[in-house]
Parts: sequence; structure tokens; C-alpha cells
Amino acid sequence: MYRIYGNDLSYFTRKLEAAFRFYGADFEFIDKRASGRAEEIEQRAGTHQVPVLHTPENWMIADSTPLMQLMDSRLPKRRMFPEGPLGILVQVVEEYFDEWIARTMVHYRWHYEESARTAALRITGGDAQAARQVAQWGPRACRATGTESERQQEAAEAEYERLLAAMERQLGETRFLLGDRPTAVDCIVLGGLRGHTTTDPDPKKVVTRFPRVVRWAEQYAERDEPWGELAPFPDSTPFARMVLGEMPTTYRPFVLGNRRACENGDKAFTAEVYGESVSYLTRGYPERSRQMIVDRIRCQLDDESRRKVDRWLETAGLGDCFGD
Repeated sequence: MYRIYGNDLSYFTRKLEAAFRFYGADFEFIDKRASGRAEEIEQRAGTHQVPVLHTPENWMIADSTPLMQLMDSRLPKRRMFPEGPLGILVQVVEEYFDEWIARTMVHYRWHYEESARTAALRITGGDAQAARQVAQWGPRACRATGTESERQQEAAEAEYERLLAAMERQLGETRFLLGDRPTAVDCIVLGGLRGHTTTDPDPKKVVTRFPRVVRWAEQYAERDEPWGELAPFPDSTPFARMVLGEMPTTYRPFVLGNRRACENGDKAFTAEVYGESVSYLTRGYPERSRQMIVDRIRCQLDDESRRKVDRWLETAGLGDCFGD
């Protein structure tokens, strides 16, 4: 049996949980804080972050995207990342939610008093002192990820509402967001919905305006099989095209700024987002995650497929994000 150690209010824990439900794998979800094994888990996995997957081989591994790629190799008929160019499209769209929309989840949780108080108490199992410490961390995380100003907060919320509207339309046409079978994109979107925006009181008021999205978040694991097909590369679905249309003016300046800062050894950088210059803390993981896609393009595609993907990325305005 697999064991997922995490927290039910965690974006990436809920992402991995959704993936395991789609894989049909035998797994157990365990709250890390309540497990009594937190120190051991962190030592073995090499991180304090969640989720951590405990495998049947007695490995403890972190990082949701590589974990899903591991499971893809074990359950190839239920892959969350398709092979070939379509798999690149899936990972690029997933990347937007992993490394860009994650900041919106942080903003919603920690910039609204009721949501912050509720989440801090739940995360800490009702420990008031620990909850105060967690709540103090929240605004620092918002500042580091560029949602300190009122303008950035309003724009981030408007972007998320555009995504919800696109989800609502797409789920009226297909069973999942990229077609009639799930992908890693569905997993990360469900991670946000189930870990944050259908749970935290303030964003929940927004999400309730999109009833198909709410039903999907509640009932996604009950969707009847067999699954159908994904929309083809490069057109994909209207939802995917909407995300790709957002990325050049949001994700792109952020990730390229972070890349340059990592290369230069800078602790922070600025990027032009939503019409203003925004400061971000330089972080190593978004650059490693970007590089995973670069490596997938260069190492897992044949020459013809690579040329198709390169042309598609240029057309999408993302060539400099994932090209050599």
C-alpha cells in the first residue's frame, strides 16, 4: 500500500490525492502532523514540505509532479502525463497552476482574516499557539510571491475567476478539463479546489457561483469509467487554450525573472505583471520545475515531435520559457 503524508488543506497534498484516486491505486491518506512520525518523514524525504509518499518499497519521496511521473511508469494505462507532444502540453498547463496559481491560493488564505484564522487552526489541529505562528507566516509568504499590493490581489482574484468560468464551460462539454479522461491538470486544479477554495470561507463564496465546478470537486472520484479520449495536440480544449492565453503575461515574466535571478545569485527580482513592477523572492524550485519540462522536450521526444512542440511553444508565446 502507498501512504500519502500531508495535510487536507495543502494544495499539493490534495493534488497527489486526486492523482491516486485516478490511478485506482491502493493508498492511505495520513495527516503528517498527527502521525507522530513528522521528524522521521522529514529526515527520510529530505524536506519539511508535504506531501511525502511512502511507497511499498519503503521509500519516502517528496515532490508531486515527479511522483506522478513515477506512478505513470507503474500504471501506464492510467497515465496523468500522456506520451509525446500532448504530454508536453499537459505539463505546461499543469506548470501554470503549480508555479503561478499557487500564489493565488496563498493570497486567498492569508489575506482574509476569517480564512486565515480558520485555516491556521485546522492546519495545527486546534493548537492556538501553533496557529498564531502559522498565521504569522502567511503574510510573509504572500509578500514573497508578489501579492502584497491591492492591485496584485485584485488582479489575481480576477484571473482565478476567469479560470473558474472557463472550467464551468468546459465541464459542460467534457468530463474533465482536457477531454474525457483525467490528466495532471485535473489533479492540480482539484488540489486547489479541495485544499483551498471550496474550503476556506472567503474564496468559497466565489466558487459557489460555479455549480458544475463545485459538483466536480465533490464528485470527481465517482466519475464512471471507462474514460474516453483527450482532446488532441495542439488545439486541446477551450479551457487549455484559455490557460495558455493567460501564461505569456503572467507566468512568463515571473518564471523568466526567477530564472535570471537564480543564474545571477540574486535573492529577489522584479517582473512586470498586471501592469506594474512586482517584487518576488527568488526561489529555486520554479526553475527546477521549468527545467523538467525543458528536459522532457529534449530527452523524451523524437526529432519530428520536438519540432512540433517548439513551433507550438513559439506560437503560444512561451518559446523562451521552455526552449534551450
